Amino acid sequence: MLEVVTQIIHDATMESLVNLQIEGSGDTIYEGPILSGPRNITTSSGGTHLCDGIENSANPTAGNTCTAALDAASKLLKFPYDGTYIDSFGDYFITSIASSTQTATQFWGLLLNYQFTPVGGCQQEVKSGDHVLWAFDAFNKAHFLKVTPNVMTVGKGTSHTVTITDGTTGLAIPDAVIGGVTSDSNGKAILTFSKTGTFFYKATRSDSLRSNALVVAVT
Repeated sequence: MLEVVTQIIHDATMESLVNLQIEGSGDTIYEGPILSGPRNITTSSGGTHLCDGIENSANPTAGNTCTAALDAASKLLKFPYDGTYIDSFGDYFITSIASSTQTATQFWGLLLNYQFTPVGGCQQEVKSGDHVLWAFDAFNKAHFLKVTPNVMTVGKGTSHTVTITDGTTGLAIPDAVIGGVTSDSNGKAILTFSKTGTFFYKATRSDSLRSNALVVAVT
């Protein structure tokens, strides 16, 4: 049967710059800003479909979506992803990103600004500045770690405090490790910077999803 795919005309007004974080089973696949907008999505398992936020009447007008951001990052860094397409929902069910593929008990989850989305990635529209998180094994994580601040410029030999919280609830997270330091009961960790350069840190805890990146320029 011939499948007719709706084509869209490029419209920069529909694009937005979001902060995309993709956390795989063992590493961060992508983290940073990405510019994307409505587009046709093609996967091996799901075929080609328009991904513009209005599938299943999820939104009144077309716009940028979580899956469009994933697709843009995939094209930028040349990593593969796959997903089946569910006609009744008008959306993809993402099954693998890079080398992290779902199992019988571990699945990919999608969070917007650290909250699970109520709809799929082609229905969930996003705006500039939003934080889009694709997380492997998301439904088995106790916390989605968030470190603040996420950017610092500091002097060599100085010490500074960062805070680890659960991005979903805002609660302080103890016993998370960042830069070899364990957070206290208030989620605080004091980092000392002994070398000049630019450094990247992530908070981890065995039962939780690793945090967003902390970028530190030491002068």
